[in-house]
Order: sequence, then C-alpha cells, then structure tokens
Amino acid sequence: MKNYSSFSDIQLQLQEGLTVKEVVVHYLKNIRQYAHLNAFLEVFEEEALHRAEQIDLKIKQGTAGKLAGMVIANKDVINHKGHHTTSSSKILSGYESIYNATAIERLLRDDAIIIGRCNCDEFAMGSSNENSAFGICKNGLDETKVPGGSSGGSAVAVQMDMCTISLGSDTGGSIRQPASLCGVFGIKPTYGRVSRYGLIAYASSFDQIGVFSNHIEDAAIAMEVISGKDVMDATSSAHPVDAYTNQLAFSGTVRLASFAEALHHPKLDTEISATMNTLIKSLNEAGHTTTQVSFTELDYLVPTYYLLTTAEASSNLSRFDGIRYGYRSQNATDLESTYRKNRSEGFGPEVKRRIMLGTFVLSAGYYDAYYAKAQKMRRLIRDKTLELLKTNDFIILPTTPSTAFGIGEKTKDPVEMYLADLYTVQANITGLPAVSVPLGKHSNGLPYGIQLIGNKFSEARLLAFSKYLMTHYGNSK
Repeated sequence: MKNYSSFSDIQLQLQEGLTVKEVVVHYLKNIRQYAHLNAFLEVFEEEALHRAEQIDLKIKQGTAGKLAGMVIANKDVINHKGHHTTSSSKILSGYESIYNATAIERLLRDDAIIIGRCNCDEFAMGSSNENSAFGICKNGLDETKVPGGSSGGSAVAVQMDMCTISLGSDTGGSIRQPASLCGVFGIKPTYGRVSRYGLIAYASSFDQIGVFSNHIEDAAIAMEVISGKDVMDATSSAHPVDAYTNQLAFSGTVRLASFAEALHHPKLDTEISATMNTLIKSLNEAGHTTTQVSFTELDYLVPTYYLLTTAEASSNLSRFDGIRYGYRSQNATDLESTYRKNRSEGFGPEVKRRIMLGTFVLSAGYYDAYYAKAQKMRRLIRDKTLELLKTNDFIILPTTPSTAFGIGEKTKDPVEMYLADLYTVQANITGLPAVSVPLGKHSNGLPYGIQLIGNKFSEARLLAFSKYLMTHYGNSK
C-alpha cells in the first residue's frame, strides 16, 4: 500500500481493492513506530481491526457509511463507550465511559474507526501537553519541543500519520495552538455547532469539539458529520449545517481585518510578523482587501479568559472527588481527609492552581471585583469583534506568538505559558469559529499557522478560504 494521509486517497484506493483493514494496519504500524512521542495513551488495536473487517464487509454489500475507511484518534476528554476516559488525570484513573459522546456516536454511525485515545494536558488545562499525568507528549518534528496543548497528542497523531483525522477540544486555543506548532490544520467551530454532550467539561461556555487534519477536505467531511443540533445538549444550535465538502471551491474576494496591536506585539516572533505582513500584501495584490484596525482590548483577552474559565472550572471539577469512581487515596483516615487527599493527590499542580484561582474569583469578597468585571469585558470584546465582522469576512491573526518552544522552557512561569494563548482566546471568548492554517515555516525549521476568525456559523466559508490559502500560499509542507 502506498503512503497516504488524505481520506480521498483512501476512498480511491478502496475502490481499487484496498481494504479498510489494511488502512488500519498502516496506521497501527506508524503508532508503534512513534510510540516514544507518547501521543497515544491507549490504542484499540484488536477492536479497530475487528471493526475494519466488519466495514470491509459492508463495503462489499454496498451499505457502508460515508466515513468508511476514515481512522480517527480521540482526545482523552471525549467519552467513548466501553473505553477509559481520564482527561489525562490521575483523579479519573480507571474510569470507563458508559456512553458515547454525540460526536463519537455520529462518527461511528457513518463507519469511522476510533483507533485510540490521545494524550493531552490534564482536563485540557495547558498550552504544551506537559501537564498530563501520563507523561509529556513530544513534537514529532523536533522531540526536544512541545507539540502545544491542550490537544497535543491529537495534533501529533495527525502530524505523524497515525490516523486520518483526530478530535480535539478547544477552550482557549487547544486545537489551533497545537495545530500551529505541529504544522497541521485545525478548526474550532462556532460555539454550539458541535454538541458538547460527552465532552468532559473544563469551562462550559468556552469548550468546543473540533478537528485536526492534514487536508481541508478531511476536516470538512468530519465537521459535516459531527455538527448539528443535539437534544442531549441544550447549548447546541439548530442552525442548518452546510454541506461543507460541496462548498470548498473558493471564488470571489474577501475583506479581512488585521490588528495593529497583534502584528506589533513584543511577544510576536519577528519572522512570524514578517510572514503575516507578506501574506497580507500578497492578498491585497490578489484583489482581496485587508484593513489594519486598532484592537486595544488585545491585552485584556488573556486575563478575561483565565478569570472566567478558572471560575467555571472550579465548579465543573467539584464533581471529581474519588468517592464514586476514580482515584482513591490510601492515606485517608476519615471522610474529610478522604475528600482532601483524593483531590490534592489526584489533581496535578496546574489543575489545582486553576481551581483555586477560580474559587477565589467566585468568592463573596471578590466576585464583583474579578468575575463580574471579566464578564463585562467579555461582552465588550464580543461586541467589538462582531462589529468588525459586519464589514469584514474574517479577522486574520497569527495563531501563536512563536514556533514550538522547548520542553520545560515555560513550566516555571505560568504567566509566560498563558501568553501562548494570546491570539487564540478571542474566538472562545466570543464563541466564533476559527481555524489555524499551516502556512508558515520558520528559519529554525519549525512550522507555524495563520489564524482566521469568522462570523457565527461561517465554517463553510472558513474552510473554503483555508483551502484557497493552502493552495496558493502554503509553504510548510
């Protein structure tokens, strides 16, 4: 079997005699080869091979779903029935899901194969995949570097051809940021576009399930399947789902807004800044319109995001106490010490830091000073962003301030780590869809992405323009 990474290649070869089982064997071989990267916490080898045989039979019978032959890696925060889901945390050791997340259910219904669950930052809290209770995930392009986070394992699985696509969750950039650092495509859809049912919550008003891929077409077909209203999630939207795969042919011109504060930020790598300016110039020469505007709220994005998400996390994570399932301390002596030790030993340092911060900002003495003000700031950011999108199709930004940084480089300074999310949190604060397109390659040999933020439910246009950019301006592959 020839090497491939796109679903369209797989489909074509299936018509020529390739079997789904051979596809699975190909990915399993790569998973074993790159096991040292620690992208997977668990591989469902026997199950994947057995399911492949069943799908091969369905293909012969002409009853296979449209995802037959697609092999998917799943982030360890999305429930998969009969499989462990631990959020890469000790506190959920041994927990086995009794139901499928809606996204998983829809993928399986169309005959996709879930090949394993991927490493991530504990409870999706991190920008480097160094916070996992099960070890660091390494960037396949340079094993001394991080893959980004929190969905680092999912990004590396796609980067190193261990699956066709992977699922991630994005609360403040956890798909787009690792996509940028690993040189793959990542999409965070509009809040409510994909059901959150079955996603272990970090911050409920920010979280969204999305997709990593090497090819825009692969992300498009997966998004078609997992998007749409779900009765199990009251926040999911009934807005019609576009036929993304039929709308990838981009035509016409677009209007883009760029932020002066973003392009001249002291944290932005000079080469990434230069690439942004060159790309903007090229787009203008091609007939598109790019307007540089002032967005003075840029420096308020990260503080607003962390105040609100930690508050939500302190509430969401209160359910994990080791009493009914998960980690149980051997050092407890009574009921109170059981609760204390289960949580203090079961949660990692970053998760405990965020729980404590969130509990603090929600406390009676500080609620108005912090949480209430952050909510007001969120509304101001949302209003200004939506106002910009009335006269522009997209906002164009760097995805990350730098290329992949060294393992251990930022772990001693949480604020420095949080600033890795500088350009990505805006889309989550506002609930808007955003993508990271792998267009850049640094002189250090590492890739980086360019980010686009679109209006609500503009995924079809975002995907089409992303494909246009990859075709005409891509240079990281």
